[in-house]
Amino acid sequence: MKIRKSLSFVVFESFGYVYVALWAIICVTPFLLIVSGSFTDDKIILTQGYSLFPRGFTLQAYNTVFALPEKIIRAYGVTTLVTFSGTATGLFLISMAGFALQRSNLRYRNHIAFYIYFTTLFSGGLIPWYIMVANTLGLKNSIYAMIVPSLMNPFLIFLMRNFLKTIPESIVESAKIDGAGDFRIFIFLILPIAKPALATVGLFLALGYWNDWFLSAIYIENEKLFSLQFYLYNLLARADFLRSGIAQTISIDIEIPRESVKLATAAVATGPVILFYPFAQKYFVQGLVIGAVKG
Repeated sequence: MKIRKSLSFVVFESFGYVYVALWAIICVTPFLLIVSGSFTDDKIILTQGYSLFPRGFTLQAYNTVFALPEKIIRAYGVTTLVTFSGTATGLFLISMAGFALQRSNLRYRNHIAFYIYFTTLFSGGLIPWYIMVANTLGLKNSIYAMIVPSLMNPFLIFLMRNFLKTIPESIVESAKIDGAGDFRIFIFLILPIAKPALATVGLFLALGYWNDWFLSAIYIENEKLFSLQFYLYNLLARADFLRSGIAQTISIDIEIPRESVKLATAAVATGPVILFYPFAQKYFVQGLVIGAVKG
């Protein structure tokens, strides 16, 4: 039986589609400007500004970024390794912490939750943090220095805990009656149910690892271990130095597309993340909403 829609519902639905479409255009436009500008001649950007379509089409910016392909490929590899290993390890640890904190039979769970929350308000500062990671843990100039400091995040722990609270306690109790231990329950029962929360937390972790350049800057001296973001940062810094320093002291005009290179580096760095996001979007929205509204 076909249900006829009322006129008010049709108007509301049409308005909703138009509203969402406009917001989608607003969200996509900045990235289109980045991609278009990366293929635009640098002089045109400086004189005429940005546009949605390339003007004076050129690959000079990408030729500059990929002038040393082995280095940027290595940086991609380092960042990919850090992102995958850090996300997988952090996701496992955060989910275990959230599972433990939502258990009513955990002794001193409120005290533990307070200590975790306390770290969001106060910290020891950069110097003690650097001494602990570099000297105490001995991770300086190691790939682990870009993984270990970001494994646990208080916000993500509480997000996971709030989601796991929505799982009925009876499910865990029934598994215990069947003889399953806590770790077995967590692996084979809780994790499959918590896919939305895992996708949400995993996306936050992956974005954090992928976009991080600060840990590389303070802990890594070996150029072979530079992350992609830090490598691109150094590339832009060298380009600015060549234009502002050498070009002013010698009569040779050095053609380095400063503005279009910035846009090309942004496109190179954000492209993989944009391609990955649609696959996790449905889980991301569901996990974020459930984790946010439950106390």
